[in-house]
Formats: sequence, C-alpha cells, structure tokens
Amino acid sequence: SCCSKTICKGCAYTNYLRQREARLESKCPFCRKLLPNTEEEADNNMMKRAEANDPEATWRMGLKHHEKGDYGGAVRYWTKAAALGDADSHYNLSLMLLVGEVEEDEEKQLYHLEEAAIRGHPNARYNLACHEKWNDRFDR
Repeated sequence: SCCSKTICKGCAYTNYLRQREARLESKCPFCRKLLPNTEEEADNNMMKRAEANDPEATWRMGLKHHEKGDYGGAVRYWTKAAALGDADSHYNLSLMLLVGEVEEDEEKQLYHLEEAAIRGHPNARYNLACHEKWNDRFDR
C-alpha cells in the first residue's frame, strides 16, 4: 500500500476485485489515495513515510538498502526503526551482526535478538531459544 501498511494477500485481492468490478481507480485500501504509477513515485512516498518516523516504512527502506548491498544504509534505517519499536528491524540487525555483514558484536547481536523476541518475532524467539540451549542455560 502507499502508506506502508502491510496487508494480507487475500485482503489485497479482495480490494482489487472490488475496484475492478466497480471500475474504480486503484487506491490504497487504507488511506484511499491513488497508488503510485512508478517505482520512483513509490520510493518517494516510502521516503516521506520514513522521514515521518513510520517504523514499517523505515524497515522497508532498510530492506531496500540491504538488497542493494548497502549494509551501512540498512543498519541506519533498521536502527531507527528498532528505536521506534519494530521487531523485524531488531531481528534483521541481530542477523547482520551474527553473519558478519557488519562488525561482529555478540552483545549487540543478543540485545537485538532478545528485543525482537520480546516483541513476539517468531524466528527471533526460536533463535534465542537455540542460543540458550547451546549455552546450557535452561533456567531462563
């Protein structure tokens, strides 16, 4: 969507069918603004949302940088999104620290993994449980 909200494929498809049947223009299911026509327009909208401290948009900007191989840019965006409470950003930062895409720091890696797990990220919860098991810490 244009306002960086994530919706399930079923809801997106239902909205598409509704618009097609009523011969409506394609609009965002949340804010009802016209969807961007170009990738550049979509990126500009996402940047505006990130500048407005939208954690989802900030996470997505970090993802774009990561996919391009700009790990420094990804860390900047994900650090900001993590500070805004985004679990996915905490998890992605923990993975980058784990695999060495940025300077390895086990303390930071565990911090971000724990924060993601606390916020309910399922993969973070699993990875944290594995870490605790490997370190024979069953009391937590």
